[in-house]
Amino acid sequence: MSHSSKLQTAELDWEIVDDIEIPISKQFGDVYFSKDNGLLETRHVFLNGNDLTERLSQLHDYQYFCVGETGFGTGLNILTLWQLWQQVRLDNHSHLHVVSVEKFPLNKADLIRALNVWTELKPLAEKLIQQYPLPIAGCHRLSFPEERFSIDLWLGDAQDIFPTIPKTQTVNAWFLDGFAPSCNPDMWQANVLDHMVRLSDFGTTFASFSVAGILKRGLKQHGIQISRPRGFGHKREMLKAIWLDTSQTETQSQDSETTIAAPPKSETSKQRKIAIIGAGIAGLSSAWAFAQRGHQVTIYEQNEPLSGASGNPLALLNPKLCPIEQAHEHLMTLSWQHALNFYPRFKAFRSIQVQQIALKNADELLGLVEQYPEKVLSANTKQTDNSIPQTEFSSITLNQAGAVSPHQLRDEILQHANIRIEKVKISRLESTDSQVTLWQDQQIIAITDHAIVCCAKQSAELFENYPVLKPIRGQVSWVENSQRPLALDQAYSYGGYCMQLDTAQLILGASFYPNRDDAEVLTEDHVHNYELIHNVFPKYAQGLPSVDTWQGRASVRAQSLDYFPLVGKIQNFGQIYTFAGLGSKGFLFAPLCSEILAALILGELCPVPQSLLDKLNPQRFQKKLKAKKPYYSG
Repeated sequence: MSHSSKLQTAELDWEIVDDIEIPISKQFGDVYFSKDNGLLETRHVFLNGNDLTERLSQLHDYQYFCVGETGFGTGLNILTLWQLWQQVRLDNHSHLHVVSVEKFPLNKADLIRALNVWTELKPLAEKLIQQYPLPIAGCHRLSFPEERFSIDLWLGDAQDIFPTIPKTQTVNAWFLDGFAPSCNPDMWQANVLDHMVRLSDFGTTFASFSVAGILKRGLKQHGIQISRPRGFGHKREMLKAIWLDTSQTETQSQDSETTIAAPPKSETSKQRKIAIIGAGIAGLSSAWAFAQRGHQVTIYEQNEPLSGASGNPLALLNPKLCPIEQAHEHLMTLSWQHALNFYPRFKAFRSIQVQQIALKNADELLGLVEQYPEKVLSANTKQTDNSIPQTEFSSITLNQAGAVSPHQLRDEILQHANIRIEKVKISRLESTDSQVTLWQDQQIIAITDHAIVCCAKQSAELFENYPVLKPIRGQVSWVENSQRPLALDQAYSYGGYCMQLDTAQLILGASFYPNRDDAEVLTEDHVHNYELIHNVFPKYAQGLPSVDTWQGRASVRAQSLDYFPLVGKIQNFGQIYTFAGLGSKGFLFAPLCSEILAALILGELCPVPQSLLDKLNPQRFQKKLKAKKPYYSG
């Protein structure tokens, strides 16, 4: 399987050994965990083999520790690690992050069945199962902030995935798992091992149940020192290895037992002060990402929070999904999956289905139904149900979508103990390599570790040569429809969109006028929104009250020239970052992009491939400008 095809889930046989159900992979003809006792094997090989009890119990305040794994399987190794983390972690803000790859993910029912065996892991297994992702290729971030624990589950072939993971931080310990090299040789190829080493550094450790020659030779080739302590159960040996900086050590015996302590405290292991300029959805979601990690966030907003394009009465999470072979690096598809894991933590979220109507290219839209996992999308036949608006157009239903009440979300985020907001206009930023000074006219307002500029089109006022963001005027309308309300869990998308704002009002929109930055509510835009819905649902639209009774809100969205947001550092500006240019997809993109920003600023592994990180990098335009060539969107 390459990245480009639909993911295949694991096909299992089950064998009962001592009243325990053991899953066996049909694809590889090998067991998922030892028939002797998988839990004890994991502790012996992976936890002890990487000296994790000692290392995790010595982490400093705010220190980040990353474990990499080559085969997620049933998740047993990660749950066992999580249990150890609960037992040994200090009461500080240290964070444990796991990055795991899986080519044939178990379906949810099989995962539940496989994990039922381990009663002592049940509370953790239930948390994992709750966030377990759909079988769609790409990185899925599962966050457990109250545990200071997170998992990046990359679905796809290790040979495709490892080369794409950006090295924004070092992996401290590796679980070399996956089926035996004799059953699954692809997992143990030099290409995979080379990129695991690329993501590592001096002090990184490796452990495996396998002492196969291909593995030993591959590690030794990189100067990694190997020992072969006693294996688990009937296995004579296992592999334990460490990458030492031999220039710093006198002599090391090739097979010596090496224990590594926690890495020394670094400058990055401290609470950061983060200044966020702008309180739209970009600023609010960024604030949340840092506050959840224990950092101190101050938002500076010159008006009221959500005064710009993020302040509409309701936000619809309505992605245009890509063909499945692009899903692993498609921003909208990845953001949609992340958003549906993120927003349900808030009361502001409402789970809905979206009927996506094909005004053109109907075959293309309908073709997605077969590509995505079962129950994600469904094709709609001719409607007979009179409770929903009738249309002549073909459509599909996106069964997993949502709506967010922006003002309720704002209130929930601003209640966080680590977030405060100040009403002030920042006029200037100055940065060194270690701090940022914020000015209001001639007065210093604050000195912080990092600043993130989230001011949409106004972001350019704080930088020279800021990438061009074009304005797009948009107006939403809402109108009383208590006589014929739509179902609260349904939305309709047709170039515009409509859904219930509440039990008595329909919200619909939105107009879309590039290169306009006026924000008055206009009757002509209400008419535009009426025509959009009338085009698709003529009978339903005719029953709506007259347009002159409609209410609305107009605002200006900011869109980059290539339609990708700007997420990251602006060249030559020290510790100043930006997050802007979200266009009309702010609520969809913001949660994932905020995690990317946190990874870049705090030094964590990133939840997207390098190709997507490059597309978001604000410096992509500066590189083009240097070459004096016009920038064309691809």
